[in-house]
Amino acid sequence: MGEMSKSVLENESVNWLFLDLNSYFASVEQEARPELRGQPVGVVPMVTDNTVCIAASYEAKAYGVRTGTGVKDAKRLCPAIQLVEARHELYVQYHHRIVEVVETCIPVTIVASIDEMACQLMGRERPVCNALQLAAKIKRTIRERVGSTLRCSIGLAPNRFLAKVGSDMQKPDGLTVIRLSQLPANLYSLKPAALPGIGPRMNRRLEQRGIFTMEQLCALSEVQMRSLWGSVVGKRFWHWLRGEDSEEVSIEPQKSVGHQHVLPPDLRTMQGANGVGQKLLHKAAVRLRRLRMWAGGLSVHVRFTPWREGKFWEAHTRIAECQDTISLLETFHKLWKKCPTGKPVMVGVSLYDLVPDNLHTAALFPEEQKRSQLSRAIDSINAKYGSNALYLGGVHYVRDAAPTRIAFSSIPEFD
Repeated sequence: MGEMSKSVLENESVNWLFLDLNSYFASVEQEARPELRGQPVGVVPMVTDNTVCIAASYEAKAYGVRTGTGVKDAKRLCPAIQLVEARHELYVQYHHRIVEVVETCIPVTIVASIDEMACQLMGRERPVCNALQLAAKIKRTIRERVGSTLRCSIGLAPNRFLAKVGSDMQKPDGLTVIRLSQLPANLYSLKPAALPGIGPRMNRRLEQRGIFTMEQLCALSEVQMRSLWGSVVGKRFWHWLRGEDSEEVSIEPQKSVGHQHVLPPDLRTMQGANGVGQKLLHKAAVRLRRLRMWAGGLSVHVRFTPWREGKFWEAHTRIAECQDTISLLETFHKLWKKCPTGKPVMVGVSLYDLVPDNLHTAALFPEEQKRSQLSRAIDSINAKYGSNALYLGGVHYVRDAAPTRIAFSSIPEFD
């Protein structure tokens, strides 16, 4: 029996390789600034105590500093921490270089985020022994051709979901194989919350049903899991946990476009927050048009100081399907009139209920058509001459505020 099991493992294959760059923003800073190598580093939106770390190096993580740790707490946990203001354009540049380098080893099938990508294995790449050699080659090539400080964890598995799980199981610089013949037992050491897609709310639902371990979760039937999720997602989880490789490349349609920004001290006034809010709406509207989408709703939110105990205001409204900046700003101003006064520290906007071009009802009035044409003309000029070449007057005094930020689920193109 032992010889048979060994033979099965030797002949086993995997379908996906998932790559997760470790402490990406902090690692890029350490690569670009050699004096930071080996030092605890926290990447922050701006150098002030009234914000949080958006990334931490592994040297800082050793002291308990994590993404989302407040700067004051980070300094208390790690007095030697080096705080570095985020340089998002630099992270985008490195991202594209890394993708190019990985593609010298294997084509990248899906760019999942700024620091994650998935590669579907084909033919001779699929046997586990060959996949392991390929993973080692990718790691080595990134270090040699992009930067010696850049490490990644790689998961190899029968499907993309489990490959992602594998990439999280050993950090930093890990390499994990999840074999079909050992499923689901080789997942039992994990907690259900370790699975992508099981956030705090879903984890609470599982616990309310008496499910606290991965073994309990895997013991559910397909019908039970679909019922637990209340949607087809539960059915997909059931099949993914058993190694089935189906619907791996399906992409959920985008549901919203938004931006938020922590205000610098000189803009922590109602006028400053209003201006930054308009700037964020400009950026969201540009993204909306690039996506060829139309918004059916607009929301605005403001957080006031003190950060932790301060009040939070938000307002929402439905709108006629729209993508032009002028019309969206008119709605923004109407919502802003309801905003209470105080000392704002953060402002954000979101466009939701998105509809793609092919499902949008064309404008009936000439004024709507003119506004759409004007917005696209401004986009064209800014694409050629820079994002601040042409803008509406309301954002003039905050035009350099709220620079491009990177959501982990998306990678902006170069301006």
